[in-house]
Parts: sequence; C-alpha cells; structure tokens
Amino acid sequence: MKARPLVLSLLIAGVMTVGTVASRSPIGYARTTAIVNFVDPVLVTDRVVMGPVLIVHDDEKMALGEACTTFYRFDPARGPQEEIVSFHCTPVQRTVAEKTRLTLSERSEPTCKRLLEYQVAGESEAHAIPLTQ
Repeated sequence: MKARPLVLSLLIAGVMTVGTVASRSPIGYARTTAIVNFVDPVLVTDRVVMGPVLIVHDDEKMALGEACTTFYRFDPARGPQEEIVSFHCTPVQRTVAEKTRLTLSERSEPTCKRLLEYQVAGESEAHAIPLTQ
C-alpha cells in the first residue's frame, strides 16, 4: 500500500520532467506573425498589396524548402481572410527589431514600390522577398 503513492509520485515527476525537456528542445519550430497596414499599394513578389495584412512566417516550412511566408488579407473584426501571396523567403541576420520593419524599394516600380524585406518585432532574422514567385 505504501509503495503505490511513491510510484504514482515518481511517475508524475517523470512525466513533468519529459514535458519540460521537450518544451525547451532546440529542434522545435516556430511561426511568427505580424499585422501591418499598407497605406499605399506595394508590390510583393508579383502581387499588389494594400490595406491591413497578416504576415505569417513558418520555420518548419522554411526548413523543408517550401513557401514559408504567407500574406493574408486581414479584417480587424473577423481576423485573417483569404491568402494574397505565398513564397519562400531568404533569411537575413539583422539586429533585433523593436518594431516590425518593412524595407521598400527606393524607386517606384511601374505601378508602386516593391517590398524587399520584412522583419517581425523582437526577431533578429529578417526575410528577403524574391522578385517573383
């Protein structure tokens, strides 16, 4: 009878330890998101984007060589809507961004400026955008 509570306690402690180790694993992948508002039209790869947008970057897709960044139209009342554009970015190391940074082309493309790179607030990795998909 006395062994049962001891075994149960050891079992619970073991499960909690495994959970702690797994949550700190460097192998885990992350998704980072940012909501931005493009006041003026901006070219992202081959799509013109304007208004509120949710940007999602998925590290797991990036590791697999898949399209890791997706831009969604964003409705503040209803959340993410349809996908606008998706692409495989090129990671670029920068200093940690205090706020989300968007790097636009200096000169205008035929219709509007082009988004060259974005960096989510709190991240040291920026994401260069391909010219076309």
